[in-house]
Amino acid sequence: MGLFDMFKTDAGEKMTPALAFTTSLIYIMSADGEMDAEEVGHLLSVLGGKDDGRGSIGVGAQNQALLDSALKYRRKNPLDTFLAEAAPLLTDAQKMCILINLVDSSLADGQPEREEQEMLAKFMTAFGVSEERFRPFFEVIVLKSDRTVFSNQAHPKNQAGYQVKLGLN
Repeated sequence: MGLFDMFKTDAGEKMTPALAFTTSLIYIMSADGEMDAEEVGHLLSVLGGKDDGRGSIGVGAQNQALLDSALKYRRKNPLDTFLAEAAPLLTDAQKMCILINLVDSSLADGQPEREEQEMLAKFMTAFGVSEERFRPFFEVIVLKSDRTVFSNQAHPKNQAGYQVKLGLN
């Protein structure tokens, strides 16, 4: 044991799939150097945020502890360290869930920043998910987030005969 080993993680705390999920969202939210209100709102909705009746939104005690652990981990570790630690612990379904939520979070404030796009690519590489495989999921999230289909009748997806389809073979 080295002198500074005690600072690596809290005693007894280890990476879990739930911590990996929450920490992933913290990484994407902070990719551009700031956490926008829309991104925080997305995080709270995913973690089960609720109105406390006093006009503020919080998370339950269990999720608060998870969020606190994720924030601590993010402050102490670069993305590459996190990906190397988390990826081997996750099932394919957990990896895909994280990727889908990363895209959703990056679109929460409108357009994904370049840093968010680059970070998503790093997650996909670490998780062994190709762009080709992920494309149909991405297209669904983009459509979900594109509310201009309601405000712009000239939107290409509102044209007569256009049909939404997944890019599956």
